[in-house]
Amino acid sequence: MPPSLEAHPHAPPGAAPARPRRAGPLAPVARRWQQWWHSRLPRTDTVTLTQRNVYILPTGAGWMLALTLLVLLVASINFQLNLGYLLTFLLAGSAVAGMHICHGTLRGLTLHLAAPEPQFLGTSATFEVQLSSERATPRHGIAVAVHGSRQWVWTDVPAAGRATVQVAFRPTRRGLHDVPALTAETRFPLGTFRVWTIWRPAAQVLVYPQPEVPPPPLPAGEPRAGGAGSAPAQGIGEFDGVRAYRRGDPLKLVVWKKAAKSLATGTDDLVSRDAQQAQRQELWLDPAVTSLADPEARLSRLAAWVIQADRLGVEYGLRLPGVELAPDTGAAHRRRCLEALALS
Repeated sequence: MPPSLEAHPHAPPGAAPARPRRAGPLAPVARRWQQWWHSRLPRTDTVTLTQRNVYILPTGAGWMLALTLLVLLVASINFQLNLGYLLTFLLAGSAVAGMHICHGTLRGLTLHLAAPEPQFLGTSATFEVQLSSERATPRHGIAVAVHGSRQWVWTDVPAAGRATVQVAFRPTRRGLHDVPALTAETRFPLGTFRVWTIWRPAAQVLVYPQPEVPPPPLPAGEPRAGGAGSAPAQGIGEFDGVRAYRRGDPLKLVVWKKAAKSLATGTDDLVSRDAQQAQRQELWLDPAVTSLADPEARLSRLAAWVIQADRLGVEYGLRLPGVELAPDTGAAHRRRCLEALALS
């Protein structure tokens, strides 16, 4: 993981995580200005920073330094202090050199966003940003964050190398989301100037429904089409030749491969073989069998059932309005079902 703000050696002095700002009377105007500005930025997953997309302004410390230099200059003129002139112009020269170094720290840097993985609602969607440099000297004190979050992640980019940071944001609803605008900035080396850029990635992240916790038992199966009868299910969650382990089952019926997988993942989901039941019943996940009225709660329960059925290794199908996925198993089927739930 990349170093945090407090641990980074080149973080600006006193740069602790900032508290949320209070909305002022000009907040709507600033929001409209930002929306207009962001709409003019092209969407791309790889951007190279140049003078056209890198901005620079003095920080609060920089303005104080400018005021101090002005006072020193006036005092040196009034009292004809040669050492005062020397100190004033020495500090001014250092500030100018720092401005040049600060701007050059971002200029020429290439930012690339790796394709984000789908996430579940209620968790933070994490993005991996790669910073590449072709310069023969390292770049220090570069911070990346979701624009407006002020949750900075600091890193250094080695000479002619690359560094990777992870930034995150928490989606508030399921579905397909655009990756939010990102900000990269630096105040290296003196902290008197802030150099930053705003980047709009083109990637999107898929957010699955939040699974219900704890998950309820799987629903009863339906008779297979063309099956040999419609005998009732022997128990909850008994499908595809396996069922939940019941006390007294012979050890030879326990699926030990699945038991080992359950122990490796920290769960105790023992299952037994039930080939006769598999020929009569099949598991269909449908909003109608959730017994819930709220649409989002239904999707949350279906997501929990998909995960539970996949963990047990049973075949299951999914029915949604306009979508029907035939019973199957495996990671690809699980992903298709969760995608259908996210986009329904």
